[in-house]
Amino acid sequence: MQTRLDLYTRNLTLGQDRPLATPVPVTGESDHSFGDTFTRVLNEVSDARDRSGDLTKRFAAGENVELHQVMAASEEAGVALDLIIELRNKVVEAYRSVIAMQS
Repeated sequence: MQTRLDLYTRNLTLGQDRPLATPVPVTGESDHSFGDTFTRVLNEVSDARDRSGDLTKRFAAGENVELHQVMAASEEAGVALDLIIELRNKVVEAYRSVIAMQS
């Protein structure tokens, strides 16, 4: 069974011009650092949340917005937030592991 995280990280398009997830370059392939990549991902999560909020407001105001668009944007924002939370947890776990090795 696929998890919400698996569905988000797949290279799918849901009525958009760009894929939901973009592959991260391996070290040495690009000039981007982990910090740059992390900042870009955080901005994309924020954009997904903003799109979801905008569509929800427009739908509630009675504008011509389909319910499935609102639901898809809301789910995308939720999955993106779950991804960031898991990423944060893994980074904290790795940091704690390194600190424990130094003790």
